[in-house]
Amino acid sequence: MRVLVLVKATDGSEAGEHPEPWTSAMMEAMGKFNDELRDAGIFVMAAGLEPSSVGKRLLCGDAERQEVEGPFFPASDIVAGFWIWEVPSMDVAMAWARRCPDPMPTPSWIEIRPMH
Repeated sequence: MRVLVLVKATDGSEAGEHPEPWTSAMMEAMGKFNDELRDAGIFVMAAGLEPSSVGKRLLCGDAERQEVEGPFFPASDIVAGFWIWEVPSMDVAMAWARRCPDPMPTPSWIEIRPMH
């Protein structure tokens, strides 16, 4: 099964805050984690996203189709990055998520969603 693993934003990530040396250490740890995912045959792809301040939203289902420019709030509803993993079960996906280095310098959520 394929799952989308979402790293939720924080107020700091939405503000573009990347404190050093934390960011360099996290990127190194995340690189090693991604290598482990590849070695296990789970990694499909991953990407970090720019803050929502440079994004846009489009309201569908309305004849006028409203376009809204970021930033969007609250930060905890925003996706800061993602993976796509190929796993045998949600339990396996959760076990890998538990091994993930902290993606933010402050508490943040990782959400796992099965793909159709």
